[in-house]
Amino acid sequence: MNGARKFHPLLLCSMLALVAGTVFPNQALCRVKARFEPRIPDIPGYVTLKCDFHTHTVFSDGRVWPDIRIEEAWRDGLDAIAISDHIEYTPHQDDVRRDHDRSVEIARPLAEKLGIILIKAVEITKQVPPGHFNALFLKNSAIVEHEDYLESIGRAVDQGAFIFWNHPPFRQKGNQSIWHPEHTRLLEKGWLHGIEVVNGRDYYPEAQQWCLEKGLTFLGTSDVHSLIDFDYDPHAQAGDFRPMTLVFAEEKTESALKEALFARRTAAFLEGNIYGESIYLRPIFETAVKLVNHQVTITGKGGAVVQVRNRSDIPFRLEADGEVAELNFPDSVTLVPGAIVQLGVSGKSVETEGRKTISLPYRALNLVPAPGKSQPVRFELDVTFKKP
Repeated sequence: MNGARKFHPLLLCSMLALVAGTVFPNQALCRVKARFEPRIPDIPGYVTLKCDFHTHTVFSDGRVWPDIRIEEAWRDGLDAIAISDHIEYTPHQDDVRRDHDRSVEIARPLAEKLGIILIKAVEITKQVPPGHFNALFLKNSAIVEHEDYLESIGRAVDQGAFIFWNHPPFRQKGNQSIWHPEHTRLLEKGWLHGIEVVNGRDYYPEAQQWCLEKGLTFLGTSDVHSLIDFDYDPHAQAGDFRPMTLVFAEEKTESALKEALFARRTAAFLEGNIYGESIYLRPIFETAVKLVNHQVTITGKGGAVVQVRNRSDIPFRLEADGEVAELNFPDSVTLVPGAIVQLGVSGKSVETEGRKTISLPYRALNLVPAPGKSQPVRFELDVTFKKP
């Protein structure tokens, strides 16, 4: 059009982003290629690897090309990802050739470029029972395919694979997690190593209990088929991160990751909740949460303020777990991610005096060591009491 002003594409994109940020603050029309790493701390002796071991592409029933999964993993701050396409179910085979190894071959160059550990895997897709299983760390995916579930899983195990049971309630009566004789058989043969405690936005308490009772590894996965951004928004105010498995490994390598999975050093992360054993939940809290001032002075029944810093992206929801003789303290408190929260305390008696170490008992409701349980945590205070 004659006389129309022309804008450089980058300038136009910036202008649109500015308008979007003004009118639609939670939407970005022009996304920058940036990696957002969820602040989930390392624990003593281990690095915390953020992983998703259950994803799909067009080479089974997914809707994206394999290297898109790597781009998403990088943006979402993951350390490792498994592309686990179905071997028995390939609905796009009229358009994409049926090749169980091809998705990883396509994705690997970008994974190596971006520093993402890409694990070669498949989903063994059988009727219920026994159901669906992911096999990780394969050398040859094609040879895993077989109509008999034992033969198929056995071929994966022969390659040193780590096997876990996917979404236990899937196609079960009443949508319940039911343990069948087939699972006992796999467990007795040493061919079942873990269970999804979290799949997508679903948490399975029965699966968590089985992990504890049967010595199995906790897994949390997205089982994503479309773009991950269709389901989760890590940039939202509450930090809607994708579900993931937290793996406590000696280093960021595939071999260390595999060792940690077999050693059961994991937890499942979903919507700010972490499901795992206390030996891992407690150090996550203690590493993430620190008192800014652990020394306070209280006169009579007067008060003081304890400042608590949460250096993670985990919104710890705390509930008092009993009382202490000398102090009043809040019944509940939420430790906002990346922030300092005030914790008000006050004396119970005008007669108390001297210096005492006091432990404030809480339970972190979003740290779940067993179904229906929450992780005990403590704040250690050094209090000087004075008479008015």
